[in-house]
Amino acid sequence: MQKNVPLIDIVDDARNQYVAARPKSAAIHGEACKHLPGGNTRTVLYYGPFPLRAERGEGAYIWDVDGNRHLNLLGEYTAGVFGHSHPVIMDSIQRALSGGVNLSAHSEAEARLGELVTERFPALESVRFTNSGTEANLMAVATARHATGRTKIMVFHGGYHGGLLAFGDGGIPINAPYEFIVAPYNDIEATRALIQENADALSCVLLEAMLGTGGCIPATEAFLKMIREETKTAGALMILDEVMTSRFGRHGAGAVAGVTPDLMTIGKWVAGGMTFGAYGGRRDLMAIYDPGAPGAMPHAGTFNNNIVSMTAGVTALGDVFTSDAAEELHARGERLRKRLNDTFERHDVALHFSGKGSLMNLHGMAGPVESPRDLIHSDDRLKELVFFDLLERGYYMARRGFIALTMVVTEEELDGFVAALEDVLDHRRAVLPPRK
Repeated sequence: MQKNVPLIDIVDDARNQYVAARPKSAAIHGEACKHLPGGNTRTVLYYGPFPLRAERGEGAYIWDVDGNRHLNLLGEYTAGVFGHSHPVIMDSIQRALSGGVNLSAHSEAEARLGELVTERFPALESVRFTNSGTEANLMAVATARHATGRTKIMVFHGGYHGGLLAFGDGGIPINAPYEFIVAPYNDIEATRALIQENADALSCVLLEAMLGTGGCIPATEAFLKMIREETKTAGALMILDEVMTSRFGRHGAGAVAGVTPDLMTIGKWVAGGMTFGAYGGRRDLMAIYDPGAPGAMPHAGTFNNNIVSMTAGVTALGDVFTSDAAEELHARGERLRKRLNDTFERHDVALHFSGKGSLMNLHGMAGPVESPRDLIHSDDRLKELVFFDLLERGYYMARRGFIALTMVVTEEELDGFVAALEDVLDHRRAVLPPRK
């Protein structure tokens, strides 16, 4: 490629190639903008100049409306761990639909899924279902405030717990109107001091075992264990948001680190990718939601126990993504991330994948990445260039560099992905900065 061309011009050229290959996606986006803000109702999927429009998915692949096929490495931001059409889960969904959708009653599948969830995740002694991870985290926070009689909530820079609990830049104006203390992620001493300083008013510490939206930055075991110890001392609750990381190994990221929170949340992959969330934890805390007990707190939701999610969840958790399958996927992700970072080192380019297990994120820097503060050194243009170049070669991940492996992607397909990345690095050698 031509040397001495500014990086911004090369990224613009990559965007233009993307546009030229997707005229139907562009047209649909233009029409959508007439009715939807930015042509969009899910912000995370948007990127400029317009996002591709998917037409169908099968196994590990998606096809856009322009006929381009891509290996889907995005995995529906962790919800799609089973791929697009896992036959066993599809059969269970069809059976559920054939029996009627809105049943206006409890079902056997609801009880069975509760059993499977509490068996799989030891931190969940008792559990309640919701429609999303956002709802699950809001309910967990409400539970902590009620149980402690306190109001303050500690969260972390770079944290994301749903559309109303987002802290990428310390918080957003439309967050739920709670009194938040925003602490520095993975900073043991600073966080310890904030917990102790606010101990009398602190209801809970809400955190991810690995920042997901914040760039796949795992918490250190020492950090998680400090929070576990300090919350107990302060009389506050530890809420571990495992909407994404519950796929880590047999029992989730908390169990991998040897930490048991008071409350834990999980998300859609548990129900085979259907509408789902759940919150739970210590039995004494969750007892307030027993409708048969005096003074019980209400927790309603028309689709909390919808028959499609309940049935798909029983199949997904019980038959498909077993604890052994979760362990194997976790190990595959560890191997892939090492291969990718070894490739960057071999090519001497300032790129790096952070993450853990089957979740990882590309950064426009050499690494390591241990906190959101490290990302001030990341060049977002490099991530965008790699994104468009990989898309041109048939590999789809998030524009921000996020990858969530699915269990249906084969080793041969991952070999192809690594080879495509090597081709991108060779092609863009003149503009990719070296490691220092």
